[in-house]
Amino acid sequence: MAFVAPQLHEVTRGLAFPEGPVALSDGSVLVVEIAAGRLTRVLPDGTHVTVAGTGGGPNGAAIGPDGAVYVCDNGGFTWHTRPDGTVFPGDQPEDYRGGAILRVDPGTGESSVLYDGLRGPNDIVFAADGTFWFTDLGKRRPRELDLGGLHHARPDGSARTEVVHPLMTPNGVGLSPDGSRLYVAETATGRVWCWAVTGPGELGTPPELPGPSGPGGARLLHGFAGYRNLDSLAVDGDGNVCVATLVTGEVSVLSPAGELLGTVAPPEHDPHVTNICFAGAGSRDAWVTSSGRGRLYRCTWPVDGLDLAFRR
Repeated sequence: MAFVAPQLHEVTRGLAFPEGPVALSDGSVLVVEIAAGRLTRVLPDGTHVTVAGTGGGPNGAAIGPDGAVYVCDNGGFTWHTRPDGTVFPGDQPEDYRGGAILRVDPGTGESSVLYDGLRGPNDIVFAADGTFWFTDLGKRRPRELDLGGLHHARPDGSARTEVVHPLMTPNGVGLSPDGSRLYVAETATGRVWCWAVTGPGELGTPPELPGPSGPGGARLLHGFAGYRNLDSLAVDGDGNVCVATLVTGEVSVLSPAGELLGTVAPPEHDPHVTNICFAGAGSRDAWVTSSGRGRLYRCTWPVDGLDLAFRR
């Protein structure tokens, strides 16, 4: 069946570079506001409610097995504004103190550091066994750029392992519907890599993908032509990898075989369309963050969403 791009409808605006959307069972959506250092709940009518002030640079977010919100803190950015009013992140800020994984209690707003000593954690996904994968994109300085990595960790703070290093600005991370594949999008290279999940925290080469080999035994799922950077990603119920594509300002939809099925863009161009999330199985509701313009959009996806390992 051909992919038919849905129309995006604005839910709210006035957010401070929103990312990391997480759909909740009551129809509201959690987002991080990176430029404001907070975790925010957007109600169905567009109202913003602050859940927690995290400081730093809250980036990717996910619900863990204990119902808490686990947040990648990238350590913050310098911020810039284009002539058209869109904002975008820049280099490592002067008050940078490192990156971390945070645990946020959504009831009290209390935020605690689960893992520190990181550079710029970006995106996170939980596996069915209660452990999680996250990317550490690194930070950029005027004459330097960190090499990033892919990590696996336990939600109780007892163990964290860097499974793949180096990666060039690893950003979005997601799992296939059956948990047998793990995907990572690299921002600077415009590549989406795929690994076979062979055990808890263990990766191998997916034999069914014939593409070029990559870091840690990965196969290239898709390499974008031209000048395109990649941001975060989510996987829908059909196993399609839906990856936010910067510069062109859209969500690109890749089949499990790596074919580009189509793209979805907001009505007003934003080079920083950064994220997508789904309500889950049995629903076609999806939300997209237009971060440069500070907006959250909703649409009806052509296929059902995917139940994440844990929800609220």
